[in-house]
Amino acid sequence: MVEKKKISHASGKRKVSIARATVTVGTGIVRINNMNIDAYPFQLAREKILEPLKLAGEISKKVNIHVRVYGGGIMSQSEAVRNAIAKALVDYTNDDALKKRYLNYDRHLLIADTRRTEPQKPCRSSARGGKQTSKR
Repeated sequence: MVEKKKISHASGKRKVSIARATVTVGTGIVRINNMNIDAYPFQLAREKILEPLKLAGEISKKVNIHVRVYGGGIMSQSEAVRNAIAKALVDYTNDDALKKRYLNYDRHLLIADTRRTEPQKPCRSSARGGKQTSKR
């Protein structure tokens, strides 16, 4: 009998950033945009990305995670990546204890922030701004 490899896909969003994570059976390798997590240039962003892996414990050493992320800034991308990784690990393991651990630690690990920027209105310099007047 041939066993199929178990693969889990998930996406995470934050502001304009969108991240797509793929979790497969492996040895604990984490790659973001084809770059190893150890070579990721921003330390604070790297620590944010590693939070769901530290909370998962031994599970993170048995899987390979590949993430593609685009749009937004550095911190926005890192929060989208951590959201995608956490969702993919919960889907991969199907473990309610892991899901509860993530929700108790930080709700935004599993639930994306739905706030977006307001669209700009016609004839205005910003979404809310209009022509400035002097009330004399």
